[in-house]
Amino acid sequence: MDTAWRCVEAALDGEARSKRQIIVPRKGVTELQRLLEGGDRVLELEMGRNHIRVSRDDVTFTSKLIDGRFPDYEAVIPIGADREVRIDREVLRAALQRAAILSNEKYRGVRIEVSPGQLKISAHNPEQEEAQEEVEADTSVDGLAVGFNVNYLLDALGALRDDSVVLALRDANSSALVREAANERSRHVVMPLRL
Repeated sequence: MDTAWRCVEAALDGEARSKRQIIVPRKGVTELQRLLEGGDRVLELEMGRNHIRVSRDDVTFTSKLIDGRFPDYEAVIPIGADREVRIDREVLRAALQRAAILSNEKYRGVRIEVSPGQLKISAHNPEQEEAQEEVEADTSVDGLAVGFNVNYLLDALGALRDDSVVLALRDANSSALVREAANERSRHVVMPLRL
């Protein structure tokens, strides 16, 4: 099982008639992220049955919505993931990118080993090439090793903005919760990969 889920919650000012879940295509999310960067501007959000529209003073963005119900993301958020690793987001991202170069091109797997004060990332490929990265981490977890698709971890880190992130883990067979250290509203779940 090899998937990633992203859930973001935000309080909105203004009038909402009802609570509604929508699925925005990945390309639409990317364009919305670019639209939202650049300060604290007031945005107007409109949702139709098949479209979402976001307007600000100089730009209006419209995207089709994906038809269907969003999966029950609460069911995949790891319960009891009490083994936390606090780490600098940019340091982790750079180490993952370096290790990914020698990961298997098909599975993109990396192995993350946690021990007190450090995180070890390793990857190998069928040509017997291997990469190992060790980075400092704020953790007391010892003897935990989990495999992940490196692309999903990098996607999660790319969506976070805080300098410090938390990897919440339970065991080698459970998903990881990736979030900002100072904000629990943006949560990313990455399922483990058997290596």
